[in-house]
Amino acid sequence: MTRERQIILSARIVSMVFTPFYLPILGLAALFFLSYLSQYLPSYKFYVLSVVYFFTILLPTFLIHLYRRYQGWSLLELGSRERRIVPYVLSILCYFMCFYFMEQMHIPFFMRSIVASALIIQIVCAIINVWWKISTHMAGIGGVAGALFIFSEVFRFNPTWWFSLVLVIAGILGSSRMILRQHTLLQVVAGFVIGFFCAFFAILKL
Repeated sequence: MTRERQIILSARIVSMVFTPFYLPILGLAALFFLSYLSQYLPSYKFYVLSVVYFFTILLPTFLIHLYRRYQGWSLLELGSRERRIVPYVLSILCYFMCFYFMEQMHIPFFMRSIVASALIIQIVCAIINVWWKISTHMAGIGGVAGALFIFSEVFRFNPTWWFSLVLVIAGILGSSRMILRQHTLLQVVAGFVIGFFCAFFAILKL
């Protein structure tokens, strides 16, 4: 395998591992380990994380995979702006169902706010995608950064190391998206900024 193919393969792996659907699960994990929510029973934390994982990662990934297979498209072909509309709709519906289910189960407000912020990011990206292709991957990791920042203010914990880790991951992820020629530098930066501020203001206002 040539060096160029190794780089492309690594970029594809990074893109698959850090899917934009990970914002809610990472946000909740940060709350469970860095705030007073760590006092909850492990069984309850596992229950909440399982619900969020099903609705925000497993279900949308499965539905989008079925749609892609039905259309006969590769992952790269699915990345074109015109073909991203249905995946956006599917993920938005899954996130809405997750928020509704959490609300019906009376799961605490701050946990629901993470899913709500991720839902808002999905909607904003879907609207922008009508005119311009934006990096949803970077919007997702930007949302993680925004949520981490605002929750560190609310729950009074030091986010320095976590925030630094998120920024490193964001750099690697953005580079991967450009290596795969899925986005330009402007689309990558815009995605991160939009995700950051959507999550920040959504959680702040909710």
